[in-house]
Amino acid sequence: MRYLHTMVRVTDLEASLDFYVNKLGLKELYRSEHEAGRFTLVFLCAPGDEEQAAQNKAPLVELTYNWDPEAYEGGRNFGHLAYQVDDIYAVCQRLKDGGVVINRPPRDGRMAFVRSPDNISIELLQAGGAKEPAEPWASMPNVGTW
Repeated sequence: MRYLHTMVRVTDLEASLDFYVNKLGLKELYRSEHEAGRFTLVFLCAPGDEEQAAQNKAPLVELTYNWDPEAYEGGRNFGHLAYQVDDIYAVCQRLKDGGVVINRPPRDGRMAFVRSPDNISIELLQAGGAKEPAEPWASMPNVGTW
């Protein structure tokens, strides 16, 4: 397992970048605009981590700016922790066997979400690209929120 990023939703992208970059000192590594989903992602890294972050896409802070205003309550502005795993099906099975609810099963062989006992959302991403969809995951529905 490898730590990837922490996602934080922001309500004012420019004010957030001023804080994280100009004041805190993080570096903007890259950003992507998603017109269909109406959001912007900005990935930041700590000074000195630029080469590693560019090469491994980690360790990063992901600022998510939703273009349509949204009130973030109950910690919704904190998104998730993300980890890359060697075998998403094996990790999800181990978690499930341990009594962990798989909130968003890896139907696509690439991504799953679970929650910690304190309801922190954890994203699991398959290393090296998606695996072939497989049962029981391919037909499992989402459970709760993730």
